[in-house]
Amino acid sequence: MKVDILAIAAHPDDIEISAAGTLMKHIDMGKTVAIVDMTQGELGSRGTAETRKEEAAAASQLMGISARVNLEMPDGFFTDDKANKLKLIEQIRHFQPDKVLITAPSDRHPDHGRASKICSDACFLSGLLKIETEWEGAAQEKWRPQSVYCYVQDYYHHPDFVVDISDYVEKKIEVLKCFKTQFHDPSSSEPSTPISGENFFDFLKGRWSEYGRLIGAKYAEGFVAERPVGVEDITTLI
Repeated sequence: MKVDILAIAAHPDDIEISAAGTLMKHIDMGKTVAIVDMTQGELGSRGTAETRKEEAAAASQLMGISARVNLEMPDGFFTDDKANKLKLIEQIRHFQPDKVLITAPSDRHPDHGRASKICSDACFLSGLLKIETEWEGAAQEKWRPQSVYCYVQDYYHHPDFVVDISDYVEKKIEVLKCFKTQFHDPSSSEPSTPISGENFFDFLKGRWSEYGRLIGAKYAEGFVAERPVGVEDITTLI
């Protein structure tokens, strides 16, 4: 199953918070998108692995995602080892993406920076012929994505490029609200967290507004590139 874009997250809702607008915009352009969640987010203070699974499915349907996989690595404790890299390599070779979006290179949650390194390595290693993997009993072909980009999460990162999501902000908020256990709910008795506060969406819109202002747009999402971004036609740049 080949897709144009593969987005990899440490936890269900990472992608939605940081890159849902970009993904929905490209889906509307006719691009295909898949998501791989590394963990079930089971250590989260709110909700459970089961509720996160249901919420992720609802968010994926609303965004128009073609496929979503959870690798069920241990939340908070997954390691940078061969076994986990091979799990990711299998997914990369299965989906054969041209572009891969991965977690922030460093962030408040240690899983994000650790996942970024593992995912980046897996994207490179997936292109090595002598690493053998199988899918449903058949040997997989090597595959290396054309580009790997890190989406911005909690900590501010100066973006290498931004994507105008002005037309997608309201739908992105709807997508985030699919994660009912994670965000503000005045009737919830679960512990408060840095993302469950009443003002968290205001913070997010402020971040998107800041990135949008860089290109004269109302809202944008930012990305950090692993290498210089190639451009064929400078007159198409905003």
